Amino acid sequence: MHYNKTNNKTNKPSMNPLDFLRSGYNAAVAAAAQKCQQQLFAERKTKNITHQLEAKTSSEYIMGNKQVRQHLETAQKTGILKISLQRLQEFPPQLKNYPNVLKTLDLSENRFERLPDELGHFTLVKHLNLSGNKLIELPDVIGELTKLEVLLVMNNYLTKIPKTLSNCNNLKTVNLTNNQIKEFPTMLCGLKHLDVLDLSRNKITIVPAEVGTLYMTELNLNQNQISTLSEEIAACPKLKVLRLEENCLQANAFTPRILKESKICNLSVDGNLFNSKQFTDLEGYEVYMERYTAVKKKMF
Repeated sequence: MHYNKTNNKTNKPSMNPLDFLRSGYNAAVAAAAQKCQQQLFAERKTKNITHQLEAKTSSEYIMGNKQVRQHLETAQKTGILKISLQRLQEFPPQLKNYPNVLKTLDLSENRFERLPDELGHFTLVKHLNLSGNKLIELPDVIGELTKLEVLLVMNNYLTKIPKTLSNCNNLKTVNLTNNQIKEFPTMLCGLKHLDVLDLSRNKITIVPAEVGTLYMTELNLNQNQISTLSEEIAACPKLKVLRLEENCLQANAFTPRILKESKICNLSVDGNLFNSKQFTDLEGYEVYMERYTAVKKKMF
């Protein structure tokens, strides 16, 4: 009798090539998705850490570091506090404990956009440096700093100056270079102790008649957009240095009164809408040059 032998082991069905490719593709997609999720998580974590670090550059974090604490401790003895290049975005709350101590306050090269009204409590401050921030305005309370002698607010985004600054009768030097100021700050006119005013690199278009009451010896208006110069500037009792380079002035802006009657002995006018011959041909130029030469002789 003949019979066939059977295999007791069950044969597994073989995977066709298409299914095999699909399986590999799905595995690759899953691995790629997992990798993307891991990268996304890592990026989010990095962003969170960056955000936290930026947040830590706020006043609370900065004022907590050892170096600044030492500055604060020293300020109690000297009255001088310099906290520059610290990426501060907010007025350090610890400073509010020093209103009757500080005479010099340097908050330059930070990230301030505005300053709080608490600034007005620092009535003993004589030297205030706010340069290199992102300030778009100064608070009205700055007028309460009546002992202020030096105000430095260069390299910001100011468009105007508060009228209350006229209360700072002890101001000697004001530097507002490289801002966005469009109008001449007439509130500074009449300040009898103001010696130097720097308004260069702004957007001023008119020098108004009020400048006749300025008591300063030097006025810098370089690199503005000035097309009108009031001849009342000739009435300034102490003005000796007037810088008007790179503006939009015509030669006839310098009237005989300005050239003859003023005390200006150093007049910088390069880069305007006239050439040197047009300027030297103006009535009164020779009188101006006499003053210029006399001052030069005294220097040597």
